[in-house]
Amino acid sequence: MGIFSGKRKGKLRQAQYERKSKETQIEIPVLNIDGTGKSKISTSIGFLDHMLTLFAYHGYFDLELNAKGDTHVDKHHLNEDIGLALGEAFKKALGESRGITRTASVEVPMDMASAKVLIDLSNRPAFKCIGPPNIYYDVNKEQEGYSVHYAKDFLDSFAKKLCINLHIEINGEGDMHHHLEAVFKALGMALDKATSIDARRADEVPSSKGIL
Repeated sequence: MGIFSGKRKGKLRQAQYERKSKETQIEIPVLNIDGTGKSKISTSIGFLDHMLTLFAYHGYFDLELNAKGDTHVDKHHLNEDIGLALGEAFKKALGESRGITRTASVEVPMDMASAKVLIDLSNRPAFKCIGPPNIYYDVNKEQEGYSVHYAKDFLDSFAKKLCINLHIEINGEGDMHHHLEAVFKALGMALDKATSIDARRADEVPSSKGIL
């Protein structure tokens, strides 16, 4: 086979990360890119716990994440900082990114909704998220303690700290839960594919320039 998923020979793609500020405290004691999808998530934001559990499971990432912060103000600071911390942890685990496939796209349906995620681990951050007009008619209206607005902030922070090009297309009908569940499942699957090792270039940085 030309491409195989799994760790680089002799090197575990794992990381630990901690981010603390006056507003939030985030610990990632376990991140294993080449895991089995086991997770233990506690962010103080129930809906985000659910989404990150799906992300880890469908991406085959072992992930433990604990977070708390000034949610008595609102969820914005904690939600955004978790995205920053998770992006930093993945970047640390990938190291020089030698041998990775680098790009991937995945589309996932969820009842009448669907989401498509495109990723390039390019070391050049960019984020774009588009969706049907009805999903944005009131982005600040929360369902289950979360909103599309919060999700976009999280994903933007994650993409920028991991330094990836992340494009998301949300389509179809359905409520926020269905739309975002499709997004986080597709994100896990796409990141799993993009971080998979290509045996044909297992010792190379995945760029014709020789550097990302």
